[in-house]
Amino acid sequence: MRKLKLYVETSVWNFLFADDAPEKKEATEKFFAEVETGKYEIFISETVIFEIDAANPEKRNLLLETIARYNPATLETNQDVRTLVEKYLEYGLLSEKHFRDIQHIAHGAAHGMRAIVSWNQKHIVKMKTYDLVNAANMSLGYHVIQIWTPQEVIEDGRN
Repeated sequence: MRKLKLYVETSVWNFLFADDAPEKKEATEKFFAEVETGKYEIFISETVIFEIDAANPEKRNLLLETIARYNPATLETNQDVRTLVEKYLEYGLLSEKHFRDIQHIAHGAAHGMRAIVSWNQKHIVKMKTYDLVNAANMSLGYHVIQIWTPQEVIEDGRN
């Protein structure tokens, strides 16, 4: 069976350590438990690394160690990513102020991911984002990409 290819945005890594949000932390832990079983093929991008590098040293080290543990493939910023970023800005997806969020979405779409996994429900996991992203993707010949929280990805054992 083919594994689902998932782009794991920075917020998901952070919620592994979110003691102040126990439900999201638990869902994130379950998501990564499923990753460990080999169920998904996970990816990050240079944007994830950039955001993690901006964290305080203790948090940065913790996040980098966690990424090393799960060993996601790192996607590069190529011309397809840059083209999608421009198209998303043209469609009014988000403003330049949220450029990194746009980059995450563009990496997922440009590299053929099945879904973007994020806890960023302010800018990424939203119906408007989904609609605008996929309108832009289709206008350029890219496939539809899903945008899910870890909670929406994990199975609950009731198959």
